[in-house]
Amino acid sequence: MPLTRDLADSVVVITGGSGGIGAATALRLARRGAAVVVGARRPGATAEVVSACRAEGGRALGVPVDVTEPAAVEALAQRAVEEFGRLDAWVNNASVAAYGTFTDQPIDEFRRVIETDLLGVAYGTRTAITHLRATGGGVIVNVSSVLGEVTVPYLSGYTTAKHGVRALSGAVRQELQLAGDREISVCVLLPASIGTPLYRNAANHTGVRVGPLPPVYAPEVVARRIVRLLEHPRREAHAGGVGALLARQWRLAPGLHERVMAVYADRTTFRGEPAAPTSGTVFAPADDPSAVDGGWHHRRWTAARLAALGVAGAGFALAGLRRARRS
Repeated sequence: MPLTRDLADSVVVITGGSGGIGAATALRLARRGAAVVVGARRPGATAEVVSACRAEGGRALGVPVDVTEPAAVEALAQRAVEEFGRLDAWVNNASVAAYGTFTDQPIDEFRRVIETDLLGVAYGTRTAITHLRATGGGVIVNVSSVLGEVTVPYLSGYTTAKHGVRALSGAVRQELQLAGDREISVCVLLPASIGTPLYRNAANHTGVRVGPLPPVYAPEVVARRIVRLLEHPRREAHAGGVGALLARQWRLAPGLHERVMAVYADRTTFRGEPAAPTSGTVFAPADDPSAVDGGWHHRRWTAARLAALGVAGAGFALAGLRRARRS
């Protein structure tokens, strides 16, 4: 079921809204006239996003929130209801990342990534269902990742959490169906590599500066997809064509894909410059201005990258044909 009212009349909560995908989505919703409630850990950056939304003609409210605290997530919902009278949609977008091998990464960082990226989604989904039931239904969008379908090295906590978001969302959908709550939609969004500030703010224990796997898409690509899901819900949707391609390759030849992606990630994650160990923003937010774009040159699809993707696609197609012939 889509939103129960026009988007211009809807109230949408977005976690992780002070930058990146969350900020891009808030601005897009504001342009459509929606009331936007921006939840994030950075008060200053959140205020910047709220001001930008209002400048676009939208109604907006900023609420400080740490999604690892269930009481804080409920307080976010209450503030939204107090300000705008109800909730119509909820976007679980808050996320952190930590780079390093599984055995080298500090266990407290691994745990915190799970608490933010998976439990934060669980708390948001639980809270949203309660409030959406009270207002006659609505839409929940849980932002996972293409790494919720495939895996890469050096991001074990992030990948684990994003797989968990898909599983949680599926189980909740089934429970809502059995309870007769068909007016509440739970959607999962699976973005490819998106050029947000997430990577420069990530914890890093590799000794080298890291960045997103190419090719990299603009945050606005995801924002457009989120808004479309609010109006036309689907169980799962991709943002960025390469993400959908990777998922198909994984299903076609999982063993081959795992080996290829291990090498590809090992060769493209590291940016050559030494980097001191850091916990990034895993435990505490950075004190910097709001930014949608992380400066990863997402528009530069070089011929070499496209050629590599073409070769990989051909290899997986060949593997599929060979498997079909053997069966």
